[in-house]
Amino acid sequence: MTPARRWLVGVGLVAGVCAALGAVLLNLVPSDAVLAQRLAAALTHASGVKVSVGSVHWQLRPWPLVVAQDLVTDQPHPVVLKKLLLYPNINALWQRRIQLDLVELAGARVPQRSLRGIDGTAHGQAGTTQPAAAPPWDGWTLDKLPLSRFVFQDVLWVSRSGVAVIYNGQADFDSGWRPRTLQLRRPDAKRATDLSLVRQGQQDRWDVLLNAGGGTGNGELQVHTLPNGRLQLAGKLQPKGIEVASALQAFNRRPVVAGQAAGTTTLSAGGLNAIELMQSLHTRTVFTMGPSTLLRFDVDKAVRSLGKTHAGQTRLDRVSGQLDTQNTAAGMVIDFSQINVTSGALSASGHARLFNRQVDAELAVDLVDGLVGVPLQISGPMDNVTVRVPASAVAGAVVGTAVLPVLGTAIGARLGAAIGSLFGPASGAPKPPTQASPKR
Repeated sequence: MTPARRWLVGVGLVAGVCAALGAVLLNLVPSDAVLAQRLAAALTHASGVKVSVGSVHWQLRPWPLVVAQDLVTDQPHPVVLKKLLLYPNINALWQRRIQLDLVELAGARVPQRSLRGIDGTAHGQAGTTQPAAAPPWDGWTLDKLPLSRFVFQDVLWVSRSGVAVIYNGQADFDSGWRPRTLQLRRPDAKRATDLSLVRQGQQDRWDVLLNAGGGTGNGELQVHTLPNGRLQLAGKLQPKGIEVASALQAFNRRPVVAGQAAGTTTLSAGGLNAIELMQSLHTRTVFTMGPSTLLRFDVDKAVRSLGKTHAGQTRLDRVSGQLDTQNTAAGMVIDFSQINVTSGALSASGHARLFNRQVDAELAVDLVDGLVGVPLQISGPMDNVTVRVPASAVAGAVVGTAVLPVLGTAIGARLGAAIGSLFGPASGAPKPPTQASPKR
């Protein structure tokens, strides 16, 4: 046999093998319409919410690929996945195992308020305790490592209050859906804003690398699996050199104060899965700030005008306090406590709460030229707060200064506020809202 003929025979054999493989795969993989139905049924089963699939197309060349478009949950505020590209493992296909080497998500809209409806129970109906039906895969089995890598871009996260933020990122998985590495980035932020997790060997422990506002917040997270199957998350971060205004602006939030912050953050959460961990997440940050500026609020002007005007800024020498955030079924509750503020013109202490874009705060303000312990009450929507400084409290604050001029502002503030209440406390003063209990 001549070399040319051997070459032609070899090409023919390869072509024959490829044709045979194609025929087998055609039998293994259903039609586009059937695949769309099965994908919708599987996603409905997994999420507990009815999911519709606009279209599905699959191909074998140049490599196996399934393209799904317009996946939408049946909810008042639907989760929308614009385009999913799924790359199945070829060896797993032969063995009728569901294993994906890569999934790419291009474009999505994820409203935060819709995630609580996704729990994978009751034959696709959320909110009940009935066991879910078996997944509709006709003899196919789920691999121990169903997904190796997930890459996403242009994912629009919409908070409960309507603030929309775009994220890009990727994750590499170990078995049990443990991320080996995870990166999350804000692509349109002016300064580098990203989060990275790196797993420590096969432990349920991850190193955290955070960049925001020109500073860092590195630390560690760990997850414990309890005997009842629930997950318990704990972590600790060390924020350092973070410019607060820049960090908030990176997430399309309107900053209240500008300046660099440092401190210690602890995290805790509990739940049956990653979504429940996120929904119950609690953070506590003990922080300090050096020279900074209170934006859009002039404390001196607010006190002297008895709350009638407060437009402007307040220069601060130092700020310290504790910040707690708690995710709840009704949204995130943000509490500031043990606030202490000093500057060349004033000092203040107090507490504040933010919930559903409503603020409720009370500060005791001392001004260096005579007023001590003036209660400053701030309440209402963040974009249009109401400021109250009772005239009787100002009178009491002046008396407090006269009685205890040498014992410091802390004692003077307490005495001043007490005497002010004797002159007649303000009626109808707003009370701090009761903190919603976290869903566990």
